[in-house]
Amino acid sequence: MRQPSTRRRFLQCTALAGLTAVAGCTSTDETAQAAGATPDSETTAAPSTTETATPTPEQTPPESVSEWLTDANGYDGERRRYGIRARPTIGVGHPTDDGLAFTHPVIEVPPMTTVAWEWTGHGGQHNVVALDGTFDSGRTNAQDGTCYKYFFEKTGVYPYVSEPHREDGMKGAVFVREPPSTGYEAVDEWLAASGSFDGTVTDHDGSGPATVTVGAEGNGGHFAFSPTVLRISPGTTVRWNWTGEGGAHNVVFEDHDIRSGQVDHEPSTTFEHTFESDGIYRYACAPHRALGQRGAIIVE
Repeated sequence: MRQPSTRRRFLQCTALAGLTAVAGCTSTDETAQAAGATPDSETTAAPSTTETATPTPEQTPPESVSEWLTDANGYDGERRRYGIRARPTIGVGHPTDDGLAFTHPVIEVPPMTTVAWEWTGHGGQHNVVALDGTFDSGRTNAQDGTCYKYFFEKTGVYPYVSEPHREDGMKGAVFVREPPSTGYEAVDEWLAASGSFDGTVTDHDGSGPATVTVGAEGNGGHFAFSPTVLRISPGTTVRWNWTGEGGAHNVVFEDHDIRSGQVDHEPSTTFEHTFESDGIYRYACAPHRALGQRGAIIVE
């Protein structure tokens, strides 16, 4: 086992008064060192020679992060995306998989984001170590509430493991990428945390009502609107059509008194609204908003 890094350490969330708090954890400023750049793709580059610690052969980053993650415990193939100013917290030792998993194992965040790992007390001794040596929580720990944080400044892909349980599938990855952009700042900020958002704006052709599917596939299930972003002209009616998938949904607008009513799961459910005034109208499904089921209507 390697000796703990003197530059990056993990501390108890309730210990050492006076330290800086980030995402509910306490740490010294040294743990917020900015992550070095790696290519913004699913294939990582070789470790930089400027790193303070050279990875051992067992820690060499994989050529394909996607393939490497196929046997990661708790990973369902979906990345949990976080938006601007989010402070993600990853559980270390998920109660399932004998406590040998991260929650969530694969996340996507924008640059300038602090990610925190918090120990659950399940699965025995753990630590958090990047395969390229970018970050290292130090010695292993099993105590509930232990916390480690790292500040990601630049885009890249950062696979990591809990060293004692790497061969058991306890691994994950942080994807640091610029959020998709439509050119509408309010839309981009609202949808940055939605996994179904790719920056596409769908223009209504002007014939009949515009339609949006409720319960479309996305965000780890049928928790999306399709299209996510719809652009229409004033006076256009938009009709939301339920698929019956993903449980019960509704349509609730931010900053406007527009809502479909109670949640419903029936595939025959519809909701209509006519937009008379220019503007940006943001909305979500209330039960699944935190999962990223959000949408936007641009009227201009």
